[in-house]
Amino acid sequence: MRFIRTGDEPLHARSPLRMRFWLAAWGLLWTLGGTVAFAVTGRPGWAAACAVLTALTLTDLALVIRHIRQGPHYQPGRDVPPYAPARGRGRWMAGDHGRGARGRRG
Repeated sequence: MRFIRTGDEPLHARSPLRMRFWLAAWGLLWTLGGTVAFAVTGRPGWAAACAVLTALTLTDLALVIRHIRQGPHYQPGRDVPPYAPARGRGRWMAGDHGRGARGRRG
């Protein structure tokens, strides 16, 4: 599959939030399991480390859910066309890589 570049990807990049949601949910299961397993086996340091990772994963999960609920501005569907490319003569779009205001190096 080939992706068409619009020229302004850093400004209007789209995040695969649903995939990120499921990865965070999977990570939450593993970190919770690690916390419980290390606490049961008497390893408080490792249990604390897994608890910190659990907190980070929960924070990420909450942010992803918030962005998904904010609607198509943050999670556009397949029916939303790509953003229009940036208009005007940009430094990197026009091919004058590294040149100053005069157009020549030096």
